[in-house]
Amino acid sequence: MATSPYFFNVDAGYLEGLVRGFRKGILSRTDYLNLIQCETLDDLKLHLAGSDYGNFLANEASPLAVATIDDKLRERLVIEFRHLRNQALKPLSDFMDYIMYSYMIDNIMLLITGTLHQRQISELRSKFHPFGRFEELESSNIASTPADLYNAILVDTPLAPYFKECVSEQDLDEIHIEIIRNTLYKTYLEDFYKFCKQLGGTTAEVMGTILEFEADRRAFIITINSFGTELTKDDRVKLYPTIGKLHPEGLIRLAKCADYDEVKAVADCYPEYSAIFAGAGTNPGEKTLEDRFFEKEVEINKLSFMQQFHYGAFYSYIKLREQEHRNIVWIAECIAQRQPSKIDNYIPIF
Repeated sequence: MATSPYFFNVDAGYLEGLVRGFRKGILSRTDYLNLIQCETLDDLKLHLAGSDYGNFLANEASPLAVATIDDKLRERLVIEFRHLRNQALKPLSDFMDYIMYSYMIDNIMLLITGTLHQRQISELRSKFHPFGRFEELESSNIASTPADLYNAILVDTPLAPYFKECVSEQDLDEIHIEIIRNTLYKTYLEDFYKFCKQLGGTTAEVMGTILEFEADRRAFIITINSFGTELTKDDRVKLYPTIGKLHPEGLIRLAKCADYDEVKAVADCYPEYSAIFAGAGTNPGEKTLEDRFFEKEVEINKLSFMQQFHYGAFYSYIKLREQEHRNIVWIAECIAQRQPSKIDNYIPIF
């Protein structure tokens, strides 16, 4: 009943209206045409000041660095998200926590990898994604080994169920890091999918489509990245999320693939993925497979705003803003490195 249109507006109507208002501030194609004509980062700053971003770079002295722009973009999005999260009631608050879990996984894997390479935790902490920060992570400076981190992470943290279910203390070595990451993501996606289905209504429909796509994308990428590694086909199967359109037949076929062409043959059996692979390439002027997946992700997340009374708008807003940030950073990099020929390689949203 939580996401029924009859009751939705009682607890979540104001916040949904707010996030839809935020969405209106996403850059248009006209904005991008202005940005790609900039000759310096200060010009870029000036054009962004005339958009919804306002004077978010006003206190940054010249010459601007691309890293500074990236940090400020992320900081602005985090402020918006926390404003929404702090006012949310259950089950919306739980839904927004699920959004943060994927960033928590990234932060924890960064911490474990750094500890394996004997990096200072204080140095690693500066690289944490702000969406993925939580109390136990911030106090992890007492852990000096992966085993210590494992025990610290499993004490009353949001990710404890995922670690207990699929990772053991003995797995924390350099060989298993990527396997652990993908196993955690698999468990997280399946859990998030189950949660959304329990909410029912339009949220289940919209988020079902989004999470199924994310699961399938991960299955394709895991398969391609496993070529030439020690990962066996049996191990590969264990990393595939079991919630997408590829499940089960497509995943069985992917597990048997030995090269990129065989993966493409599997994608050809699914019209939406066939189009993605058909338009991807590594030659000059062609878009990478990663970019083609990003384009599809943008398309799916834009569609979630075509319906009302659901939580998917909160998830989609974050993903669309993140793509916008990648676009701005790409344009800024091209300006800083004097590469105008590549500046058009961004992914417009609206």
